[in-house]
Amino acid sequence: MKRIAPLFLIALSPFFAACGSTVSPGTTAERDFLHARSQAAIADFSAKNRAIPQLLTGAHAYVVFPNVVVGAAGIAGGHGEGEVYQGGKFVGYADVSQFSIGAQVGGQRFSQLILFQTQTAYVNFTHGELEMDARYSAVITSDGTADSANYSRGVLVFTQTETGIMAQAALGGQKFRFTPSFQQVATGK
Repeated sequence: MKRIAPLFLIALSPFFAACGSTVSPGTTAERDFLHARSQAAIADFSAKNRAIPQLLTGAHAYVVFPNVVVGAAGIAGGHGEGEVYQGGKFVGYADVSQFSIGAQVGGQRFSQLILFQTQTAYVNFTHGELEMDARYSAVITSDGTADSANYSRGVLVFTQTETGIMAQAALGGQKFRFTPSFQQVATGK
């Protein structure tokens, strides 16, 4: 039991780190770094799937998380920060936290692109009412085409591992927070 407790705390540390009230990428240099990584992730998604640019243009809004890190030792926790765009324009920051329990061990790093088809789906996201679970899915095949890129309840999710593209049928336990960009300016962050 003494060995499990530290592993439990390590696995949950990203989840607990995300429990603050607002998303704050920190300094100007940190925001610039996040922006560069977000743009690189969008370019990478687009290079691997020729449908992405058209999907982004047609979406009401979208969020890109360039680097989500998950650690697991029976209990898994994960966290990532990203940028939110509406009508193709930057509107704020978001973070994602995830938690799961089960027979699992190891770690994973991935990028995630979430598109919102409607204003309602986007508002649910910005007000913290969107939680991802097994009802959301995305499949990208190895040849770079979206096999089943259909919106589910106004949301379309693409996930790309650091080692390639993966299909993910369940995103259970993901919770999101959003901070508008004007709030970052108002607080001096």
